[in-house]
Parts: sequence; structure tokens; C-alpha cells
Amino acid sequence: MAQNIQKRYGFELSSGLSVATSEPGGAEMNPGFGFEGIFHCRILKQTGLYGGWGWNRFGADASFAGSGVSVEETGYVIGLQHKQPVGKSPLSIYLRAGMLYNHIEIENEDGDITHDTGHGPGFQFAAGIDYPLGKNWSITPGIKFNSLSNETTRESVTTEIDHNYLSFRIGILKRF
Repeated sequence: MAQNIQKRYGFELSSGLSVATSEPGGAEMNPGFGFEGIFHCRILKQTGLYGGWGWNRFGADASFAGSGVSVEETGYVIGLQHKQPVGKSPLSIYLRAGMLYNHIEIENEDGDITHDTGHGPGFQFAAGIDYPLGKNWSITPGIKFNSLSNETTRESVTTEIDHNYLSFRIGILKRF
């Protein structure tokens, strides 16, 4: 008899719009854009680990670092994922909770880095759907919330940067 055997591993690439829910360092952020690549490892029937790297960029018309700056956040994520099938449909709902180890760079209009917080801890929560497209491929639209708090010091002035944002992502997942 044929068996429907779930693959244990996967790799997902996602991208989409990011919207700030805070004003890091007093900067009013414009909507941004980002992407993330993560590996999945199923450890139980519906639960697994995920880990990867992400990048997000926002513009700010005015900030403590000047006008016309961009705020880039990059770094790593590791966490737990639960995937719940929806009845007998091929659709599943996923929930994720993870830890971030990211840093924030502020760049001037010329693209020069003027401030860098260095890597620090944060957290991520995400939810979405996993819809199979074919053999071992899925599309994964979802929403995530990232929160990172760190500080930067320049010319003996320290600025606290609390960077919180929502990301609306669509991804493609390959299981192997």
C-alpha cells in the first residue's frame, strides 16, 4: 500500500511588505520590504524547529541620525513551529515563535553606515497557511511580528532603538 510519508526537512524563502509599529530612536518609519530564508526540521508529527536569516529595510524621512536615512535590520532567527492540518483539506495553519539575534544599521542618503547597534536578542511570532502546490512544494502566505531592542552610541550620545514591525509575507517552501 502506498503511504503518504511527510518529509522531515524543508527550506523556505519568503518576501514582502513590512510596516513599523514603533518609532525606533524617534524615527517615523516608512513602509519597508524584506526577505527571509529559513530551514525547517520536523521533530514530531506536527511540531518542528526552524532557523535562518532575514533582512528588512525601512526608510525614514527624519530621525535622530538625520533626514533621508534608511534603517536596515539583519540577523538570525531560531524557533519552534507547529503546523495544524485543517480537516481533510490539504491546507495547514502554522504558528511560529522564535528568538532573534539581529542588529540594526542606519545608513545616510549616500549609503554610508552611520550607526550600528551590534547584534542583540529579540523575538518573532508568526502565523500563516501552508498550501501544497505539488509534490513537496507549498506556498506559505503569512504575517509575522518582530521585536528588537538595542542601543547605538555615537560621539558619546547613546540612543535606544526599539524596532517593532509587522511583515506580510508570501513564501515558497520545498520539502526534502
